[in-house]
Amino acid sequence: MKIVTWNINGVRARIGNLTHWLTESAPDIVCLQEIKTVDEQFPRAEIEALGYNVETHGQKGFNGVALLSKLPFDEVIRGLPGDDIDEQARFIEGVFSTDKGALRVASLYLPNGNPIDDEKKFPYKLSWMARLERWAQERLRLEEALVLAGDYNVIPEPIDAKFPENWLGDALFQPRTRQAFRRLLNLGFTEAVRAVTDAPDTYTFWDYQAGAWQKNNGIRIDHLLLSPEAANRFSSASIEKHVRAWEKPSDHVPVAINLALQPAG
Repeated sequence: MKIVTWNINGVRARIGNLTHWLTESAPDIVCLQEIKTVDEQFPRAEIEALGYNVETHGQKGFNGVALLSKLPFDEVIRGLPGDDIDEQARFIEGVFSTDKGALRVASLYLPNGNPIDDEKKFPYKLSWMARLERWAQERLRLEEALVLAGDYNVIPEPIDAKFPENWLGDALFQPRTRQAFRRLLNLGFTEAVRAVTDAPDTYTFWDYQAGAWQKNNGIRIDHLLLSPEAANRFSSASIEKHVRAWEKPSDHVPVAINLALQPAG
């Protein structure tokens, strides 16, 4: 079963790229971030025509997440618990039936947090990460195959940036950000890409400015975390880097894993 995360950076602007990629890559479940649209305007017809079920958690103009699945949804939950006044659409989870039991997949778009001296933005990032950690602790107790996928806006280690020194003042690379990410991992998750490679120049994001893509001046901020039950079924991970060279690309590319699971029945 192929599960992919992709920050699409505007689904309506890139629907042609998305449908082409869905046909080419043939994922079973897709976690999208930054769909930048309300639910009612999500281009579901084009995606459903390719055999996918669609669930969204959107908002006007920015943020927004979605799950696309060839498997039927058993359950869908929108929003990360822990803050009743948080109106930003950054989290959606779906539950699916497989031949090995329940599979739970979450698509998340973690706050950017910049600038770090803003009295709201960086504290919001850290509080969101703390809520995510509490949510993950609860979900891990279910002992299900869990994939926690998305744009984390976290550069975990210096090797995950072409020029880490350029990110020292950025919320994505702050010690407190990286520590929060490690706390999440230390709950018992396997970070899929680094489980299969420790190679440098392994990136998922290239800025639109200053020829970053052409110079491979990238960072790795899109991650898939696997519960022990998912890690036991984990067979491969890959970054579909070629998509960044398409016309009108997102600044992120799809990151894929394969799990030894089959749809129930």
